[in-house]
Amino acid sequence: MMTAMMKPLSRVLWLGCVLVFCFQVLVPCGLPGACGLDNGLAMTPTMGWLHWERFMCNVNCQEEPDSCISEKLFLQIAEIMASDGWKDVGYEYICIDDCWMAPERDSKGRLQADPKRFPGGIRRLANYVHSKGLKLGIYADVGNKTCAGFPGSFGYYDIDAQTFADWGVDLLKFDGCYCDSIQHLAEGYKQMSLALNRTGRSIVYSCEWPLYMWPIFKPNYTEIREYCNHWRNFADIYDSWQSIRNTLDWTSSNQKIIVPVAGPGGWNDPDMLVIGNFGLSRDQQITQMALWAIMAAPLLMSNDLRHISPEAKALLQDKDVIAINQDRLGRQGYRLRKENNFEVWERPLLNLAWAVAIVNLQEIGGPRSYTISVTSLGRGLACNPDCLITELLPEKRKLGFYEWTSSLKTQINPTGTVLLRLERTSSVQFSYSAVSDSL
Repeated sequence: MMTAMMKPLSRVLWLGCVLVFCFQVLVPCGLPGACGLDNGLAMTPTMGWLHWERFMCNVNCQEEPDSCISEKLFLQIAEIMASDGWKDVGYEYICIDDCWMAPERDSKGRLQADPKRFPGGIRRLANYVHSKGLKLGIYADVGNKTCAGFPGSFGYYDIDAQTFADWGVDLLKFDGCYCDSIQHLAEGYKQMSLALNRTGRSIVYSCEWPLYMWPIFKPNYTEIREYCNHWRNFADIYDSWQSIRNTLDWTSSNQKIIVPVAGPGGWNDPDMLVIGNFGLSRDQQITQMALWAIMAAPLLMSNDLRHISPEAKALLQDKDVIAINQDRLGRQGYRLRKENNFEVWERPLLNLAWAVAIVNLQEIGGPRSYTISVTSLGRGLACNPDCLITELLPEKRKLGFYEWTSSLKTQINPTGTVLLRLERTSSVQFSYSAVSDSL
């Protein structure tokens, strides 16, 4: 049996053993990124809190009552999210991951919460979360068991979907462990999507479908988008800089495949924000926040909001960075270039604006300078003929007006990032359809 501690590394291996970037403002149905799951949800990337990376599968409430997976933990997180500014800036979902279930289904075949750790059941927990103006997410698995060995949903898709709806659940994270074939995996993800829609309740559907497909063959992202609101592609995130680097490397290496399909209603999910934990320096936390905004990623924190530093809290609640992440143009950003241990990422925004992130990947020495031609940013249009550039991270400050032919010089700490917003100052408007034709 796969243990909870084995989950991040072994679950994909277990199953393996059994851009041209299209940038358009209005994308007609039928083109990449246009037609997705028709439930009207996740029109911008989902924001909230998820327990897994920080609390994992700790079920020992007798010895560790403050950090075990229990009703108490989620009630406390809900209270803090509602009262400490998190809800106000957009963090809306409180999501339960694996290890909430009882070891067996009830006499009617329904999933049930562990009665000792969740004495009030999920329905009462959902009611409390809703009373705070928040929404509740829950976890299940497409296979016979969850990654931690609790009951899976295989053969119970309709029953489980209706159970979640009856409880008042607002998001389902659907994992892919213990599925005996690729065919059953794909069909299971489709069946659960349809089952959720049949309940009539609005439930965001978070899939791990492509994560389990990649070891075998390239996923069909057009199909995945038709059934899922967001989807995991790569390994579980860890509280480490190497994990962040690995995720960014995988994303940039596969951006021609995954970037065009992302958009309102369906997003690539690089996994949780680990800001506020133990493994990242201040600069590395800035890098994760900035790049998750550029990638239009779901912002699902996994940390202990009861004990978080003021610096981490301010970063996670930065309204300017969140505005980039939630930009309603709905286009995912991409890596523009990599040279001399620097990376430049950019993302198109509404009203002809652009977000640009410059990352210093060097892990030795001190701050380094990087100079880039403004002409090269935003497909040559971001500052044509000029633009206002504002630095958002690591500190917010206006850098001033830049002409199309000028250069921008920045200084960036090792493993740190400078996040910029570029806004056109001219009244000259260019047709994005013409831009698309040239890409």
